[in-house]
Amino acid sequence: MANEEKKLNILSLIGIIISAIIGAGIFNLPKEMATSASAGVTILSWIISGIGMGSLAFSMQNLSNKKPDLHAGIFSFAQEGFGDFMGFNSVWGYWVSVIVGNVAFGTLMFSALGYFLPIFEGGENIPSIVGASIILWFIHYIICKGLDKATFLNTLVMIAKLIPLIIFIVCVIGGFNKGIFFHRFWSLNTENFYLPDVVHQLKNTMLVTVWVFIGVEGAVVFSGRAKKRSDVGKATLLGFATVTVIYMSITVFSYGIMTQEEIRSLPNPAMAYILERVIGKAGAIIVNLGVIISIFGAWIANTLLAEEVSYQAGERNLFPVIFTKENKNKIPINALIITNIIVQVLLLSFIVTDQAYSILSQLSSAIILLPYTCVALYQLKVTYTEKQSDSLGNYIVGIIATAYMLWLVYASGFMYTVLTMLTILPGAIMFIYVRKYYKQQIFKNYEVFIFIIVAALFVYGLIQLPLIMAL
Repeated sequence: MANEEKKLNILSLIGIIISAIIGAGIFNLPKEMATSASAGVTILSWIISGIGMGSLAFSMQNLSNKKPDLHAGIFSFAQEGFGDFMGFNSVWGYWVSVIVGNVAFGTLMFSALGYFLPIFEGGENIPSIVGASIILWFIHYIICKGLDKATFLNTLVMIAKLIPLIIFIVCVIGGFNKGIFFHRFWSLNTENFYLPDVVHQLKNTMLVTVWVFIGVEGAVVFSGRAKKRSDVGKATLLGFATVTVIYMSITVFSYGIMTQEEIRSLPNPAMAYILERVIGKAGAIIVNLGVIISIFGAWIANTLLAEEVSYQAGERNLFPVIFTKENKNKIPINALIITNIIVQVLLLSFIVTDQAYSILSQLSSAIILLPYTCVALYQLKVTYTEKQSDSLGNYIVGIIATAYMLWLVYASGFMYTVLTMLTILPGAIMFIYVRKYYKQQIFKNYEVFIFIIVAALFVYGLIQLPLIMAL
């Protein structure tokens, strides 16, 4: 698709991953974790998430190396392993997840701007909608100019966003107070370790950790544009390792600056007020500027992911052919336009609820569990069918990744599981349309069974929707 001079090197691939992962979430991460867990449980949560998401990253690296023909993003693993309908559900879920995530970016960006300009205070009002809309279509304009220009700007922003994060980590380590850190280390309510309470806290942190890792698949999505196929796996692991260290440092050391109760009651973005406690008002200024820079980069990276994955879905006859049209700069222009129009409409959620960021981020996490689970299951399938010399290690990686994904489905809870089903079935209408357009059989026999399950869960979701909205 792309000309040779526009192929992506390993730095650009890593830039997409880090920019996609480190976006809005990290600057409110201490609060999101403290709302659910104590310092001790937060450490356990990152260990579990690191192993689980690390296994998923290794699965992506392995599949990318062993299946070089599958360069249409992570959904191509689902399509190849489990058929067109599961491939469609995977790409539909991924596309919707990234779109919802982009809307969540808007609320935190303008919450940060509200620190400097009170008109945007809270990030969920009319001026914020107008401002977010301007940012949205400015990013659209940049991407339309070409992938090379967009990824170059993204790499510069990635470097810029790491500066305030490094400053934050250095400062909280310097101001660390072990007395505060070990106060009620295992629970907000007791000094003692109580296993059922710890497990409950762990369960509540799972969607938070998945949300902040969304984007780890960035290099795989753009594998068809990479200069070297081997760079895809390397970029995935390097990007994942980098952000894991950053995440653990920021959240864990924050408990040595403020108590869990204090952190969980902070306004967004919580990191600003934690650093302000250490170095004064300059800390809040540094973090809020970092938020703005970081989200701008993440917004670029995630928009690239959304338009690329929907374009690739069109190329593989899963999305309508309209998604495959390119402009003169080889950008999938219709995929980009459709994606950003949906984001624009969803920006209205800013004035629907005062918890837009938390709701949207966790919904985005819940929806993306389907494509991630398909990657883990395909890793097991490929390992079983090919039985190569590295099979034992790949089995272990696949089993851990699959178990972690299933745990996340359980941990996501009733509300987000139902909301996921409500987003999946409408996509089936597009799938049926595309199959008829290409004069193909709509469902294979086993896919009829899957469709019936999805439809039943959709009906159940509609019945339960009033209860969900009341929660």
